Amino acid sequence: MPITKISDVIVPELFNSYVINRTMELSAFFQSGIVVNTPEFDRLASEAARTHNMPFFEDLQGESEATLEDVKMTPAKIGSNKDVSTTILRQKMWGASNLSAALAGADPAKAIGDLVASYWARDMQKELIAILAGVFGSYTPEGGTAKTPMSDHILDLTKQTSAAAKIISAEAMIDGCQLLGDAQGQLSGVVMHSATKSYLKKKELIDSRRNSENVEFEYYQGRRVTVDDGCPVAKDGVYSTYLFGSGAIAYGNGSPVGHVATETDRDKQTGGGIDYLINRKAFILHPRGIAYTGAVRENVETPLRTELAMAQNWNPVYESKQLRIVEIRHKIG
Repeated sequence: MPITKISDVIVPELFNSYVINRTMELSAFFQSGIVVNTPEFDRLASEAARTHNMPFFEDLQGESEATLEDVKMTPAKIGSNKDVSTTILRQKMWGASNLSAALAGADPAKAIGDLVASYWARDMQKELIAILAGVFGSYTPEGGTAKTPMSDHILDLTKQTSAAAKIISAEAMIDGCQLLGDAQGQLSGVVMHSATKSYLKKKELIDSRRNSENVEFEYYQGRRVTVDDGCPVAKDGVYSTYLFGSGAIAYGNGSPVGHVATETDRDKQTGGGIDYLINRKAFILHPRGIAYTGAVRENVETPLRTELAMAQNWNPVYESKQLRIVEIRHKIG
C-alpha cells in the first residue's frame, strides 16, 4: 500500500482558508464575541507596513450656547486623533511524526486542518493574554515616575484593607462595571482563570444556559464566561479577571506581499524521508482605542509576544468610556 504524504493531501490555498475559519470557530474569544473579525482589519493586516494608522474624529465637546438676538455664535473645533495597530507574524512547522495519526484518517486534510486550527486557537489566546498584560501594565520612563496608562480601568481589590474585601465577589464585579459609568452596559463578557471560575461556582454565582443548538455556556451576572488559564496569576495569589464589551478586540487575517501561509517540504536524506507542514499567520489582534506605540520593538518584521506584554507599547487614545475593557485584580477564597 502506498504511503500517504502530506503533499498528497494538502492543497495550500484550500488548507489555509480552512484553518483560518476553523481557528475562529474553535476560539472561545471569537465564540463569545469579544474578538471580532472585520474586512477592514483583514485589509490592514495585508498591507506591506507593519503598523497601521487609523485616524478618527473625537467626540464633540463643550456646552451649547443660548440663542440671543445680535449675539454671534463661537465656533468649536472638531478634534481628531489616531488609533494604531500592528501586524503580528507567527509561524510553526510540524514533522510527519506529529501528524501520522491524522494522515491515516478518512479525510487527512481535514484532520490535519483541525489539529493546526486547534493549535492556532490556543496560541492566539496566549497572544491576547500577553496584549492584555501590556494594556493594563505599568512602566517607569527613564528619569520619570511610574505610569499606568489604563489605571482608570483597573479595579484592584488587593489594595483593600481586609482579607475578605480582596476576594472576588458579586459586589466586586458590579464595582468593576461601574468603572465605565453609564457605558457599563457595553460589557458583555468576562474572561477568568479556571480557579476563579471554580471559586465563583462554589458560591453559586455562575449559571449555565443552553442555546438553540443545545450547547451549554456559562454566565456570570448575565455576562458570558470565557475560561483561560493564561490569565495572570501573581506569586502572591493575585488573579486577573477581565470584563469585555462585544468587539472590544479587532481581528484581521492578512496576506502581505511575499507571505506564504501554507507549504509542505520533505527531507529525503533522513531515514525513509520526513514530511513537513509549515503554517504561517499574518494577523492583527488589536484592542480598539488603545494605540500600539512600538516603543520597545527589537525586530522590524513583527513584535515579539514578550514585547506585546510591555506597557510602554500601548497608549489609550479613545475616551475612557469608549474603551470596552476592564481588569479586576483579586484573590480567591
